[in-house]
Amino acid sequence: MYRFFADPARIGDRQISITGSDVNHIKNVLRMREGEEILISDGGKLEYTCYIEALHEEEIIAHIMYVQEAGYELPSKLFLFQGLPKGDKMELIIQKAVELGVHQVIPVASRRSVVKLDKKKEEKKLARWQAIAESAAKQSKRMYVPQIKEVMNFQEAVQYGAKLDVVLLPYELAKDMKHSREILEKITPGQSVGIFIGPEGGFEEEEVNLAVSGANAQVITLGKRILRTETAGLAVLSVLMFAMEE
Repeated sequence: MYRFFADPARIGDRQISITGSDVNHIKNVLRMREGEEILISDGGKLEYTCYIEALHEEEIIAHIMYVQEAGYELPSKLFLFQGLPKGDKMELIIQKAVELGVHQVIPVASRRSVVKLDKKKEEKKLARWQAIAESAAKQSKRMYVPQIKEVMNFQEAVQYGAKLDVVLLPYELAKDMKHSREILEKITPGQSVGIFIGPEGGFEEEEVNLAVSGANAQVITLGKRILRTETAGLAVLSVLMFAMEE
């Protein structure tokens, strides 16, 4: 069953009004008709099972059949601080991170990031990335669309991460897998968790030290193999999802 999101202000006692780009998607891409069932999330905890009651030019009316409090979200909020990668890798990272339960993705312009975005390019990228997050949220039955934050420099990212309960920083020079396992096993449901991932060139030692001192980041290893930037964050998210899933 297809999933969509609706502003709580458009959700009534018996009907939900769908507007915006979803109207075209439902009518012309999916070619849905009156009577077909859909799922609608209010962006919080409630999931509405509906059927399409009316198809208008700029609005679709969905009739509420029943509502439930769905438990699709992880009990912890996961924040992925992703060093800007080359090419279109960020699109893949965002798509898969949303599927794995990430709460926010924070693009980070670290020192070894090859990609440099001016304001105009950043705005276009953010719009594209947010659209990918929304599509992935619908596909994976998320209850809300994870936010893609504006690009931060490394110091700004550290300051943002300092507000979280736990901050992890996988580092290619780190060792002691046993210690890394212990750190991951101590994370409990309800804690907010930040994951710092470097770009293709990794982190500079000075950046690692700044994350440790500024955000109390815990340096961990992901094993003896060097993972690509588009793999490392997803590996950590997968471990955390498996451990926290209720």
